[in-house]
Amino acid sequence: MSILRSVLRGCGSYLPAQIVSNADLAKKVDTTDEWIVQRTGIRERRVAAEGETTATLGLKAAQAALADAGIDASEIDLIIVATATPDNTFPATATQIQADLGITHGAAFDLQAVCSGFVFGLATADKFLTSGAAKAALVIGAETFSRILDWEDRTTCVLFGDGAGAVVLTAEQGEGTLADRGVLTTHIRSDGRYKNKLYVDGGPGSTKTVGFLRMEGREVFKHAVINLAETVRHTFEETGLSGDDIDWFVPHQANRRIIDATAHKLGIGEDRVVITVDRHGNTSAASIPLALAEAHADGRIKRGQLVLIEAMGGGFTWGSALIRW
Repeated sequence: MSILRSVLRGCGSYLPAQIVSNADLAKKVDTTDEWIVQRTGIRERRVAAEGETTATLGLKAAQAALADAGIDASEIDLIIVATATPDNTFPATATQIQADLGITHGAAFDLQAVCSGFVFGLATADKFLTSGAAKAALVIGAETFSRILDWEDRTTCVLFGDGAGAVVLTAEQGEGTLADRGVLTTHIRSDGRYKNKLYVDGGPGSTKTVGFLRMEGREVFKHAVINLAETVRHTFEETGLSGDDIDWFVPHQANRRIIDATAHKLGIGEDRVVITVDRHGNTSAASIPLALAEAHADGRIKRGQLVLIEAMGGGFTWGSALIRW
C-alpha cells in the first residue's frame, strides 16, 4: 500500500566558538574535572557569545541542513523550533528564523518539551507531512541554556551547553513497510506530576522573571532510564524489531551513565551508540540533531540504515522515533 513518509533529506548543526572546559568551571565553583567526568561523562561544553541568540544559532543550523539536503529555503512550508530558551516570550523563535531565511509562506512555530523537544518536533512534523498538510519541513532544536543557569550551583551549571541542530524532511511516497525510507514510527509521552524534579523557577505568568534551572539529579536519572527504555520497547513491539536490528542509537546527550544504562537495557552495543555529551554537554532540544548531524557528516550513518532516537526532559516528557535513513 502506497503511503506518504517523512524522509530525512539533510542535517545541519551549529556550535558557538567559545569552549568552557571542566577546568574552567573549577575556577568558579567547587568542582573538579574528575568529579564531572565520573558522574556525567562531560569534559567541555559550548557557550553562546554576546549577541548570539537561540534564533541566530538555529538559523545557522537550518542553513547548513538546507545546504546538505540540496533544497532551497523557498521549498520549506513548515518550520518547527524545539526550544526551552526562546529569544522572546513572543513572537516564536521559529518565525524569526523563517523571516531570516526569506520564507513568507507556510507556518512556523515553537514547540516546548525541553530536552524531548526535538523528538516531539519530529513527531509533529511527521503528522503534517504524512497527512499532506505540508510538503517540506525544517525541524530545529536550538538552545542557549547558559542564559538560564545559576552559575553558582555546581550541580547544574556543569551539565549544560548551547548549540543548535536541524533536519530537513520532505513528504515522499513509500510502500508502507519497514523498508521505506523516512520516519517509521514515533512515540511521545508526558507526566506532569514530576514537574518539580526538573524545572525553571520563573516565567512571565508566575514570577515575571526568567528564572534558573533547578533539578533533582538522582530522581531524573532514575526516571530517565525507566521511561526511555519503555518508549523504545513500544517501538520494538510495534515494528517487531529488537536492539540487534538498530544500526545507530542516537540518544539525548544528557549524561553518559544514562546513555550507557539505556543502551544496555535495549541490547544495543556501545559501538552503535553516537556520543557527543563529552564535548557538547547537555544541549537540551539541540542534542539529538547535533549528534545526528555529526554522525551523518563523518559517514557513520549511511543511507538505508535504521536510526533510533530518544529523549527525556523536564515535565516529565519523553519520546522516541525510528528512522530509516
